[in-house]
Amino acid sequence: MNHAVPAPTPAPAPRKRARVRAPELVGKGGWLNTGGKDLTLADLRGKCVVVDFWTFCCVNCLHVLDELRELEEKHRDTVVIIGVHSPKFVHEAEHEAVVDAVERYGVHHPVLDDPELATWKQYAVRAWPTLVVVDPEGYVVAQHAGEGHAHAIGKLIEELEAEHAEKGTLRRGDGPYVAPEPVATHLRFPGKALVLPDGGFLVSDTTRHRLVELDADGETVRGHYGSGERGFADGGRAEARFSEPQGLAFLPDGRIAVADTVNHAIRALDLATGATTTLAGTGRQWWQGSPTSGPAAEVDLSSPWDIAWFGDRLWIAMAGVHQLWTYDPARGTVRVAAGTTNEGLVDGPGPEAWFAQPSGLAAAGDRLWVADSETSSLRYVDLDGAVHTAVGTGLFDFGHRDGAATQALFQHPLGVTALPDGSVAVSDTYNHALRRFDPGSGEVTTLATDLREPSDAVLVDGDLVVVESARHRLTRLRLPEEAVRVADRAHRTRRAATEVAAGTLRLDVVFQAPAGQKLDVRYGPSTRLLVSSTPPELLSEGSGPGTDLSRDLVLADGFTEGVLHVSAMAASCDDDPANEYPACHVHQQDWGVPVSVTAGGTSRLPLVLAGMDEQA
Repeated sequence: MNHAVPAPTPAPAPRKRARVRAPELVGKGGWLNTGGKDLTLADLRGKCVVVDFWTFCCVNCLHVLDELRELEEKHRDTVVIIGVHSPKFVHEAEHEAVVDAVERYGVHHPVLDDPELATWKQYAVRAWPTLVVVDPEGYVVAQHAGEGHAHAIGKLIEELEAEHAEKGTLRRGDGPYVAPEPVATHLRFPGKALVLPDGGFLVSDTTRHRLVELDADGETVRGHYGSGERGFADGGRAEARFSEPQGLAFLPDGRIAVADTVNHAIRALDLATGATTTLAGTGRQWWQGSPTSGPAAEVDLSSPWDIAWFGDRLWIAMAGVHQLWTYDPARGTVRVAAGTTNEGLVDGPGPEAWFAQPSGLAAAGDRLWVADSETSSLRYVDLDGAVHTAVGTGLFDFGHRDGAATQALFQHPLGVTALPDGSVAVSDTYNHALRRFDPGSGEVTTLATDLREPSDAVLVDGDLVVVESARHRLTRLRLPEEAVRVADRAHRTRRAATEVAAGTLRLDVVFQAPAGQKLDVRYGPSTRLLVSSTPPELLSEGSGPGTDLSRDLVLADGFTEGVLHVSAMAASCDDDPANEYPACHVHQQDWGVPVSVTAGGTSRLPLVLAGMDEQA
């Protein structure tokens, strides 16, 4: 082995950065977490600013919020993170819903409520989430779409700190964040509920990172499980720690499984002893290329949102990767059961199906019902593992419409409950309603309205007890003799379609490895691109997988609109010849781009994964 000391690597020359002035931050909904003050970019001059375009329905956006927490803490005197809330669903454009979401997800930085997507359009954003870095002089220096960019942004911040400290343009000190006053309630944005054998309830008190046990009245608190502090620790009632827990389900041995969402884990609570243990997950988020089966305690998971016992397995709605997984307690293993990780609505055999943030599960006889939130759909898995859609059409159509399942609409449902007559109740979260689907008649009806973000419901003595998440309570409802009549409301996503020219469309996914890193080609290509469309016939050429981040797409004749689905991944590693085992980082994003074919449309579609589009 050669122990000679390598010659020092010369410092790289400073990178040239495009000088693009950051557009002003404007939003009709105003500012949150600023103590009532309206912010401008001039107020932020001297700080490194990270603008986070997010929407609260988007699980990838929630992942990025968690990625940014460490960056906020490490650079708290030089960095200001600004969340720009940019809604997809109609409900997300309601100001009070944004206020709730900021508290629900522990957002500890200023947030601009932009219901009309004004700032989104000024920054030419195309995907949730997107991060834009603005230097202390007010210029955009980088843009990143998707997850996995915190390390790269941290490196860039260090460069900006050094550069602007030397120039005298860096301003240290507290940022503009002002914490809101805390509110005292027994529950705070509860997620899911479970009926206990004695008639009481166990509720995931999501925002307070604990489980709450209630009496049969649904109000009187018996006790808590978990310290109430965000963390990942096993132990007794007071020692255990959770991070935004959601789904609950009984295991055959009497313990209760818990979907510990932000810890990317499945936990188990023993009510007899009060002890919590970990069944599955490592606490790390699953990334492309990670194992998809194996010993449960050694396999990474990604935002498990709900769980249900079906077919001798615990099924897991893995919202973070748009899949269903299973846990086998007899063997202590997990594996993927359905879904490809592509986001969308595609039926068929489990390995070929597409989901979009499955968030609610309910077992009923020979079917496992699934509330597939981002496609606003109700779906089910049969005993053969095949996936079917009962109600819903895709990522961009939603609303409140009853009637035949073929034309009925939901809006981002998070829960589903099996009813004794074979029908199912759907917690239609963003419509603030409880809906019903009858497989026999194929009809969708409305059972109740004026609920506030219902996220789950459980059956008790013929009544439904609904988790009203945004009212912080359980609400008992009698199943009505007749359905409620609701005026039809149909919506499409608020995003404007990208106008493209007919014929060949050049797709360029822009990726620039962060400073001090290079693409990892040790084991073959380090990039991946998958393209498809809705309808599938929109593309006559260019769909399918590949390793190049650019390709020509050919739009078929006769189509005037549709959606392009683009999934890109790039892996970069630290570029240090002296380091035999460099740290590597995965950058990935899925785009759903609505397109309209027009005579004056563009012939190039750039999607920025990381860096700056030099051809813009």
